Amino acid sequence: MRQVPARIRLAYALPALALAVVGLPLYVHIPKFYTDTVGLQASWVGAVLLFVRIFDAFTDPLLGRISDHTRTRWGRRRPYLLFGTFPLAVSLWLLFNPPAAEIGSSFGWFAVSIFCVFLFWTAVEVPYEAWGPEITLDYDERTRLLGTRDGFVMVGIVLAVASPALLGRILDLGADSAGERAKFMVMGGLYAPILVAACWMCAWLVTEREWATDPRKTAPNFLQDLRRSLENRPFVILLIAYTISSFGNNLPATLILYYVQYVLGSSKADVFLMVYFLTGILFLPGWIALARRIGKKRGWLLAMAVNTGAFAGVFFLGYGDETAYGILVALSGVGFGGALALPSAMQADVIDYHQWLTGDRLEGFYVGVWSVAKKLSAALGVGLGLWLLGRAGYEPNVMQSEPVIFRLRLLYALVPCLSNVLSMAVAWAYPLDRAAHRALIRAIEQRGAET
Repeated sequence: MRQVPARIRLAYALPALALAVVGLPLYVHIPKFYTDTVGLQASWVGAVLLFVRIFDAFTDPLLGRISDHTRTRWGRRRPYLLFGTFPLAVSLWLLFNPPAAEIGSSFGWFAVSIFCVFLFWTAVEVPYEAWGPEITLDYDERTRLLGTRDGFVMVGIVLAVASPALLGRILDLGADSAGERAKFMVMGGLYAPILVAACWMCAWLVTEREWATDPRKTAPNFLQDLRRSLENRPFVILLIAYTISSFGNNLPATLILYYVQYVLGSSKADVFLMVYFLTGILFLPGWIALARRIGKKRGWLLAMAVNTGAFAGVFFLGYGDETAYGILVALSGVGFGGALALPSAMQADVIDYHQWLTGDRLEGFYVGVWSVAKKLSAALGVGLGLWLLGRAGYEPNVMQSEPVIFRLRLLYALVPCLSNVLSMAVAWAYPLDRAAHRALIRAIEQRGAET
């Protein structure tokens, strides 16, 4: 199978970097910004985030299916990158720039702006991710392509982690409410045009496969597509395992700022995040190479084991344990790249399995269902984490009570580790290895030659 040229891999990965730069603050910085700076109750913020993610459960697979059936002179996926990024950029800028107002008005601003962000995010992200499995059908080349994309995700996350503190220093902004608001205003002004530029460059440089725009035999309705996807056993196993793992992984993403400040008594959350993601970037090429030798499933299981085994020790830390925490975070980051990138490559393979079963290619629909799992698990992580924190008696910017501290340790460290262990047990049954996938592709090609 012909390799995907490096310029195409990089061009396809650019929107992933921009989406990660924008996306990390939605989970890490925006909740704390709206609770501690704007003044909203943590339980309110968690409830809104949970609601908009449930809304995504309907829009993601629906939009994915619509993009599967889109027929334009630009292709199926490119129009969404070309025209969906502008309303997304505007919504992001509004979310990052709430007006100084009464709490009730601020809550309405937050609810409406983040609803628009997630709606237009779906319109861009689902077609974009559906484009990846179409670029190459090769088992190992997909690992390189989608590994590059997820590597750019991690680079974007590092930039997103570094930018708040960096902007604060460059612009000499204080840590008070006015300084935080100014910082987020600048972030919104930077992130919005970066997102538009990255998506347009990808749409300009990467062409869609010719067969992607040909008429297809497709299932007649959404429910039949859903039923047939649930008959795809490798997909169901992968989806369940990924959802369980993703729920656990989103709890630390949501609670790290709270954990570092109130449990460790540290102000170095951004430093720890940088260590984690930089370690993940450093070891990602190694995980891609290892997956070529031992297969994607075994590589993923090993990456989760490394990530989880190190992070389990975080539960036992307390006030002043900065050094021990930094070491555990770095060790956990060794497995992070593989745990992030390899499921994406496995997801592309189960789409081929669907084509073998039905004769149809529904990349957008599958990515939409996958996105639902990803977003709902994130919503449960954010919503449940903040709600339980609020119920324990969390008050911003004060010394926390012992029940709040214990709940933070439990939600931040122990629950994610248990989730990953359960995910590994489910993923063990995943059946598609290199040989099975190549047999699928040969059968699909033979069927096409006979028609």
